Amino acid sequence: MSTISIIGSGGMAAAIASRTAKAGYTVEVVSRNPAKAQALADKLAAGAITGTYGAAPAGDIVILAVPYNGAASVVADYGDALDGKVIIDITNTASPDLTGLVSPAGSSGAQEIAKIVPASAHVVKAFNTLFGHVLAKGGPLDAFIAADNPEAKARVSTFIESLGLRPLDVGGLHMAQTLEALGLMMIGLAKNGAGTWDIALNVDIG
Repeated sequence: MSTISIIGSGGMAAAIASRTAKAGYTVEVVSRNPAKAQALADKLAAGAITGTYGAAPAGDIVILAVPYNGAASVVADYGDALDGKVIIDITNTASPDLTGLVSPAGSSGAQEIAKIVPASAHVVKAFNTLFGHVLAKGGPLDAFIAADNPEAKARVSTFIESLGLRPLDVGGLHMAQTLEALGLMMIGLAKNGAGTWDIALNVDIG
């Protein structure tokens, strides 16, 4: 199978990387901290590799698994190295006090990232409504995706499906605003109504 590149080495990066490796892909882990990238690669299936931060990722699909407040600087560090890549933005834009979103009014984290990637790259919003530890359990889950480019959306849908998840298309990249609000709602639900972080949002199509 092909290579999937993951920029980041935190909990969500690890959860997605684990499912990706188990699905048979070669996983390239990249981090500003090479030791953290190597530590995550060592935990994955044989064949996982590490890349050089800022250099062209090996995978055609690149998962941006860093906090939103650092995403713009990461994309800037890569610059034209992201030419032609499909970039999956998993960030959430919840404010530190969880009272709202820090993305500009009328926009989203994904749309802001799309403004600064190379013109030949395509941003797809996905994974932001899933908690890392729930994703890591390996069960079937719904993954909502938003993107403007049909080909990029189709490629990400195929990738998500290969991980044992159900991709659900919610529309163009403008819908990332709603998905990021949904991410905040999931946090509120976990802290309040559900009383547990072991939850996921699934759509019953009956």
